[in-house]
Amino acid sequence: MPKHALTRLVGKFAAAEAGAFTQLFIRWFIKQYRINMAEAKISDPKGFKTFNQFFTRELKDGARDWVDSAQLIAHPADAKVSQCGPIKAGKLIQAKGFDFTAQELLGGDSQLADQFADGEFATLYLSPTDYHRVHMPMDGTLREMIYVPGDLFSVNPLTAENVPNLFARNERVVCIFDTAIGPMAQVLVGATIVGSIETVWAGTVTPPTGAHIQRWYYPEAGNKDAITFKQGAEMGRFKLGSTVINLFPKNSIRFVDAMQPGERTVLGTPYAVIEKTETELN
Repeated sequence: MPKHALTRLVGKFAAAEAGAFTQLFIRWFIKQYRINMAEAKISDPKGFKTFNQFFTRELKDGARDWVDSAQLIAHPADAKVSQCGPIKAGKLIQAKGFDFTAQELLGGDSQLADQFADGEFATLYLSPTDYHRVHMPMDGTLREMIYVPGDLFSVNPLTAENVPNLFARNERVVCIFDTAIGPMAQVLVGATIVGSIETVWAGTVTPPTGAHIQRWYYPEAGNKDAITFKQGAEMGRFKLGSTVINLFPKNSIRFVDAMQPGERTVLGTPYAVIEKTETELN
């Protein structure tokens, strides 16, 4: 399949103000995927002029309860756990029989990958049913953003079990934050018919797609122009669904017991416990 061409075509439809047809499709989608519109800031489908507006709908205030402890990291998205666990010999588990390297995921940057050596990772799959804004799991200051061009395979569980190197082959946006535990990576992975990947500081990162890796660097914490987020702040979104991958440094966190493949995650609920801060690790 011409995945890039198909994805851009669907993206154009999703961005179109097609009047009655858009409304009809939104209502079908709500029914088909059992979308809970009661938790949305705009609950009436008539309030959306495009499918994209509906798909990236905001939650109303109070729709999610956030963790209330400096020792807890919160889930960044409504999703399902695909895999999670230790980064062993620089590799992350994709599915039974498949793994990929942190270096590949991070655009081939070995020095950046070394910062997560023997750390922890989690891969979270966002289905069409889910809320598609991605939030900060903990306080952090943006250090770097990397656009990595690639394929646009579907990222559903079946594909993850059958396509080698899936997440290191697909187009993605890598975001690196400096946090209390050291660096944290939040990687937004594209997929078939994901119309675009956006961040709140840069807007739409893709499309258009690029042929080469692109990097952006940002001021350190404490500088006037530093881009700093509190836990729970929105940092990006998908127009149509995909996957978020988090990387954490060695000995810094411990995932909560509920973090098991196939389990649902709820934005704002406990994700991991901070074991040691960067100061303690050093």
